[in-house]
Amino acid sequence: MVTQNFLYDAILYIYALSLLFYFSDFMNASRKAKRMGTGLLIFVWVLQTGYLVSRIVSHLQMTAVTAFEYWLGFSWLLVTISLVISRFIKIDFIVFFVNVVGFAVLALNLYSSPGNGQSLGVWKTTRELLYIHISLVLCAYAALTIGALFAGMYLFLHNQLKRKRWTNFVRRLPSLDLIERYGDRAVIIGVPLLAMSLAIAVTSLLVEGRASLLLDWKVLSSFGTLIVYIIYVYQRAMLKRPGLQLARLYIFSFSLLLLNLFSNYLSSFH
Repeated sequence: MVTQNFLYDAILYIYALSLLFYFSDFMNASRKAKRMGTGLLIFVWVLQTGYLVSRIVSHLQMTAVTAFEYWLGFSWLLVTISLVISRFIKIDFIVFFVNVVGFAVLALNLYSSPGNGQSLGVWKTTRELLYIHISLVLCAYAALTIGALFAGMYLFLHNQLKRKRWTNFVRRLPSLDLIERYGDRAVIIGVPLLAMSLAIAVTSLLVEGRASLLLDWKVLSSFGTLIVYIIYVYQRAMLKRPGLQLARLYIFSFSLLLLNLFSNYLSSFH
């Protein structure tokens, strides 16, 4: 895998090496491997930050944000969140899974042209609205992705405990209550950010006189996804549903979010 950009190549290979060390810790509970993985991940973050800043600076005069910058920023955000989790929360495995997603996004981003990638949509009024919308939606996607990983971890641990499989892997996982607590925090952050990003998008369309785009598949599916997440929040906060039911509903909600992300081919909005 070789691209025309040496720095991007370096980020990918160092990121892959970091994941190898994290996987070694994942399999054998190796502190040394975990330290090596964390050190390399910090280096990846530094390189990604420098690369992302250089891309932003070089595009200051442009009125479009390409898919390349969009997904690069998302991968950077996942790396940042994983480092924060590693430093302050210290939950085994979640850092590894978050970075598996981050690496996959970074690698698949090679298929987006860095020079003239597909525009994510340009608003004719002010670029500031575009930047705010993208910042909010990226943070929302990152938080909801973390929440989905916690939901998957909850389902797995619940299944193992039900079958009374007390393996070393299971013993290293946090309790169901702790997983549920951090999953809730991800939702508390992600859902409002998603709602605000959609509000800005709708406002911009109305101001520009493009209200017809409110019936676009991308917009409708985005609101549908938000409604499902709101249903999740209602069942969690008001109805006090069991954690197992909530975890399944969360996975369903995240599946809709993924469907919405990959629905660009059916949309004229993004």
